[in-house]
Amino acid sequence: MSVAQTLAALVRRFLGVDLPVGLRAWDGSVAGPAGAPMVVIRSRRALRRLLWDPNELGLARAFVAGDIDVEGDLKEGLARFWGLARRENLGKVKLTAADRLHAVGQALKLGVIGPRPEPPPEEARLSGAEHTKSRDRDAIAHHYDLSNDFYRTLLDPNMAYSCGYWTSDAPDYTVEDAQRDKLDLICRKLDLKPGMRLLDVGCGWGSLILHAATHYGVHATGVTLAAQQRQFIEQRIAERGLTELVEVRLQDYREIPDAGFDAIGTVEMGEHVGLGNYPTYAAQLFRLLKPEGRLLLQQMSRVATAPKASGGGAFIERYVAPDMHMRPVGETIAMLERAGLEVRDVQAMREHYVWTVDAWARTLEESAAELTALVGEGQLRVWRLYLAGGSLAFQENRMGVDQILAVRPTVSGASGMPRTREVPA
Repeated sequence: MSVAQTLAALVRRFLGVDLPVGLRAWDGSVAGPAGAPMVVIRSRRALRRLLWDPNELGLARAFVAGDIDVEGDLKEGLARFWGLARRENLGKVKLTAADRLHAVGQALKLGVIGPRPEPPPEEARLSGAEHTKSRDRDAIAHHYDLSNDFYRTLLDPNMAYSCGYWTSDAPDYTVEDAQRDKLDLICRKLDLKPGMRLLDVGCGWGSLILHAATHYGVHATGVTLAAQQRQFIEQRIAERGLTELVEVRLQDYREIPDAGFDAIGTVEMGEHVGLGNYPTYAAQLFRLLKPEGRLLLQQMSRVATAPKASGGGAFIERYVAPDMHMRPVGETIAMLERAGLEVRDVQAMREHYVWTVDAWARTLEESAAELTALVGEGQLRVWRLYLAGGSLAFQENRMGVDQILAVRPTVSGASGMPRTREVPA
């Protein structure tokens, strides 16, 4: 029996289903349905990784290392696997002693028994307790200090690395337009006026502070833990003549000393704070705002019915966003309220992230050669898997993203909010 046929038979025996995708093994043998994405197992090392880690982490390591590849639509291939897992409840499959003995025998015949392969070098290797200031710096640097040129090629000219706001489905409407419309939406919700003081906590490459200073005349301060982001922003501040209006700091949110800001934006930063530190984060946002000041928090969430994983799964936690924590949006709202903030509006934008991530994925493939030259083949494979899986997570309602508008009320309870909801949904 060929390698592919042997593996297909193992899937059928252990899971009780046929392969949802095609399979081609290192001996050239093929199994599985015709016309489906083709999973290519390039070497015995791929199966050895799965023997040591028979889970998402083993598959991720094999894919990033190039031991496993996918020919065809990677997103479709993942959708088939996840759909099968949901339909057949594969997470609760239990192997009998006879099954395990059979698997060992087949592994010996295939020659895949051996020492555990080293993880790919793209895997994060953090040390120390979670969400200490030093570990947070390392976690942020792992992803955001990858290469400014990489992100400049992948993202829109504003370097907005967060969910866009797609106000049109016209063919000539691009991710750049959606990011501009997202920045304007945030500025309108914060009711920015010339001369106001705006703080952006976790400012990325400065898209919000630069946009707000240019188009709304505010004095904008951004804080980041990524040195390359700060360097990029300082260059753009100088190029655009905004030194009197924009400041960027390499600073932990827990170390921001000044207060009395008229408005605060924090866009997809809260996911990196951690569960235990989120009350501290919320309290700091409250402290930094002046009474009647507004907060706009854009944050990804885990749908309440989804598996209660602390982050985005083993792959995301090891390769993309170490120590990330997501929770249902209702839990985030409760923590903001306990800090003293009054939540005034919540806007769900889940589908907008599908469109945003799919746009990034198209750019990744169109610029694959250039991006590989910048960061290497392994990182390009990380991003292929990251974007395909992320798009599906939002598309299938396993993850969401929301804009939460809150205010710091005065002692007497005044909010300063208008009578009517003036920003369109």
